[in-house]
Amino acid sequence: MWILVTGGAGFIGSAVCRHLVGALGAHVVNVDKLTYAANPNSLKAIAGLPNYAFERADIADRSAVDAVFARYRPRAVLHLAAETHVDRSITGAGTFIDTNIVGTYRLLEAARHYHDGLAPDLRAQFRFIHVSTDEVYGSLGRDGRFHEDTPYQPSSPYSASKAASDHLARAWHQTYGLPVIVSNCSNNYGPYQFPEKLIPLTIINALEGQPLPIYGNGSNVRDWLYVEDHAAGLVSLIERGQPGEKYNFGADSERTNLGVVERICDILDRLVSTGSPRRSLITYVPDRPGHDVRYAIDASKARRELGWRPRETFESGLERTIRWYLDNRSWWEPLRHLYSGERLGLLEMTG
Repeated sequence: MWILVTGGAGFIGSAVCRHLVGALGAHVVNVDKLTYAANPNSLKAIAGLPNYAFERADIADRSAVDAVFARYRPRAVLHLAAETHVDRSITGAGTFIDTNIVGTYRLLEAARHYHDGLAPDLRAQFRFIHVSTDEVYGSLGRDGRFHEDTPYQPSSPYSASKAASDHLARAWHQTYGLPVIVSNCSNNYGPYQFPEKLIPLTIINALEGQPLPIYGNGSNVRDWLYVEDHAAGLVSLIERGQPGEKYNFGADSERTNLGVVERICDILDRLVSTGSPRRSLITYVPDRPGHDVRYAIDASKARRELGWRPRETFESGLERTIRWYLDNRSWWEPLRHLYSGERLGLLEMTG
């Protein structure tokens, strides 16, 4: 039976599709409306295979989603379609509301209608995996980690929209019996990431000798997870996750933003020397509004109940990522015409 992946042309979604189709031989239908951050070229390795199908559709289009369910009869949904960039949410929150909240609601309703019509044995097998972020939990101080029962305290329009979608997903389980599993992950990085996020933007700017912007003083801490490790964890939820439960995915890889940028500079200096240390390109810029101080994930439940654990350390994953961007200019160079690295999320002063 097919697995329906929403947002499968995006960064994490394409990693999930490649893992399912290429590594596991699963049948996957990818539903994606192809926004600016989606890239069909991320799926070239599997695009011609008979166990992969693509349907261009918006998850907020209920009739289109119903048609996908009817045609492919999936045994599971991996819901990754979302607007994800915090900076863009600051000045354009409406798109995040439309996709992350309204789109999730309509997808849940389509899944509920489909699930209710399944034969009892197929209904028992069906799973709806709702993929979310650690940002819904808000900001940590110097100590502690996010657990599955950590209260939600979102700080940005992006994280608020994801928090709302998490609550909808869990409510559809409690109220309607839809077998929903919610996952929350730390910051992902790796190949095929649109270059508006910290790591790919820093790599590309450093290669081009452009300034490397750091918000504030660079002390904000994130817990980093290699995208292919995350993809394997999400797939494990289909077989071993329990409906109604939440699972956090993280790699125990906390780093300050400044530390990440400095590490990228040092690796690039070793791999592609220019004679001038790239750390000299680091530029401090005004901080982002509502910038959370620290995130850290406790992934012990996923390790214990799913048998999942990350294969990559931050050091090995970052070097793999940098080498991929060095070897795949043809993938990212055209994207500089869509986004050249300009500052996003700046507020206009009023009054």
